[in-house]
Amino acid sequence: MMAALVGLLPCRSLGPGSRKSLCPRTGSVGSLLWRGSVRSNGSTAVYDVVVSGGGMVGTAMAAALGHDVHLSDKKVLLLEAGSKKVSNQLPKNYSNRVSAITPGSATLLNSVGAWEHICSTRIRPFRRMQVWDACSEAMIIFDKENLDDMGYIVENDVILSALTKQLDAVSDRVEVLYRSRAVGYTWPLHYQTSDTSSWVQIDLADGRRLQTKLLIGADGQNSMVRKAAGIQNIQYQYDQSAVVATLHLSEATDNNVAWQRFLPSGPIALLPLSDTLSSLVWSTSHEHASQLQSMDEESFVDSINSAFWSNANHSDFIDTAGSMFRSAVSLLMPSGTASRQLPPSVAKVDPRSRAVFPLGLGHATEYVQHRVALIGDAAHRIHPLAGQGVNMGFGDIACLTHYLSAAAFNGKDLGSLKHLLQYEGERQRHNLSLMVAIDLLKRLYSTSIAPFVLLRTWGLQATNAVPPVKERIMAFASK
Repeated sequence: MMAALVGLLPCRSLGPGSRKSLCPRTGSVGSLLWRGSVRSNGSTAVYDVVVSGGGMVGTAMAAALGHDVHLSDKKVLLLEAGSKKVSNQLPKNYSNRVSAITPGSATLLNSVGAWEHICSTRIRPFRRMQVWDACSEAMIIFDKENLDDMGYIVENDVILSALTKQLDAVSDRVEVLYRSRAVGYTWPLHYQTSDTSSWVQIDLADGRRLQTKLLIGADGQNSMVRKAAGIQNIQYQYDQSAVVATLHLSEATDNNVAWQRFLPSGPIALLPLSDTLSSLVWSTSHEHASQLQSMDEESFVDSINSAFWSNANHSDFIDTAGSMFRSAVSLLMPSGTASRQLPPSVAKVDPRSRAVFPLGLGHATEYVQHRVALIGDAAHRIHPLAGQGVNMGFGDIACLTHYLSAAAFNGKDLGSLKHLLQYEGERQRHNLSLMVAIDLLKRLYSTSIAPFVLLRTWGLQATNAVPPVKERIMAFASK
């Protein structure tokens, strides 16, 4: 699996002029044959950028383009198959789909004016992370000396609503077509000209036809843009599903810690929502996930508390070896030790908040082609154990917007491969490193075999004792 991940970097040896030969087209819907020209008349609307997909990442991409000063004269369109998602009244119950937003993602959201809306709605900062092994006493604690916020737990609906409101603020620059679905694409035949025959043509389900100088695919893991462009996607389905739910704690606490415990069947995480509520993300086998979904409330709550508190997977040998190693490390690095906190206990679960979804890994072999760029889940899919999914997408947005802004400032063609390849190179280096690391962690902790447990126990204890190493990990993950 690791070799497959490392091998996902694109091959550029044939050069931009030959890229279409690397991506054969088929006659399927959304993957139409190449044509020599596109229709350009009064019924065809022309845009500088079209963003396909209006989820969190697609909406943030459109908002970022609309708020960039160097792109102020560009015509941007957001295509969204669903209806507009803005609520003036916050639901009483928390959603079971939340994201752990990094400081880097918060900066992006702030740059488009959405962060202020989020902060005035519903958000929970966390200042500490405690991660520990269910098969030993090994743990690692991430925090900051000045107790700055490490990240923020926010409901996905709150993020999307705030971004949608910010699109309204730039409606003179960004047009949004809700309930719009692309059914076909005509790709440009010419690479070096700037006339309309070198632009992407988009056919919508309602019969409308659009043209754009740059098409950005933000349409999720089953991206139609990626498939239509002939970009290969390396996929791997984990033998796990994630169980999510909104939980009530036994008593009110400061609740500013993100908890995660690695069980042999997969990691379980408890993310703070309020003084009395937390969000559950439990990755486990498909069979166990189905059992958790169908359990009565009392059994479900008991299973959660047992997963966080039980030492049934411990062994005397591992505990003794780990204790000796920890004592030796504490003598060498006394400043690196940190006290263990006990996680809160769970009292009940919100009715109807339990849900299950399968987990997998995916990565597009190319993020860009001539006049096409992929962002978010259209380009990559990752295990949720590090909470990096949407943050990787927001990182894509910040990077792509930077290069498009520079291209516009210099009077360059937004759909040119020159700056799109710069975006691809920068983001693939970051995303692949993160994906490899998370996949390794998932595999290393998915076993209770003694040698592997001992290896990860010592590794976790050593890492926890060296603050500079932890700071580098936090800095990389916070981007």
